[in-house]
Amino acid sequence: MPPMTDREIAAFLDGLPARTGTLATVRADGRPHAAPVWFALDRAAAGPDAPLGELVFTTDASSVKGRNLARGGRAALCVDDDRPPFSFVTVEGPVTLDDDPGELLRWATVLGGRYMGAEQAEAYGRRNGVPGELVVRLRPHHVAAAARMAE
Repeated sequence: MPPMTDREIAAFLDGLPARTGTLATVRADGRPHAAPVWFALDRAAAGPDAPLGELVFTTDASSVKGRNLARGGRAALCVDDDRPPFSFVTVEGPVTLDDDPGELLRWATVLGGRYMGAEQAEAYGRRNGVPGELVVRLRPHHVAAAARMAE
């Protein structure tokens, strides 16, 4: 089970076709919550404390994950390739939440293009970049990754 380099991790997270991530948060009563999310890697946010950049996704502020993120400020995101020989990346770290309309429209459009194709990007951005939604940025503080686990 070979480990991945930062470059391999970034390529896996940024790869096409885009993989859905599973976001893990903690509810107010301590129960875990997991939900699928579309995400994009923001390499422009890369720095010495987060060489991969940040993982960016959107969510409704009133959703379970939105409330958990606002309260807890931390999350984990697992992204896997479920085809042999199997690989995964799990990212843990603090999150920031942003309700700026311009950023929300920008990232909803990026996500729409990444998952639905360039021809759907603007429509997806307009539909999902609306008040009540949040841009969530997950800054990697701990990353676990393995490639080709079944080889």
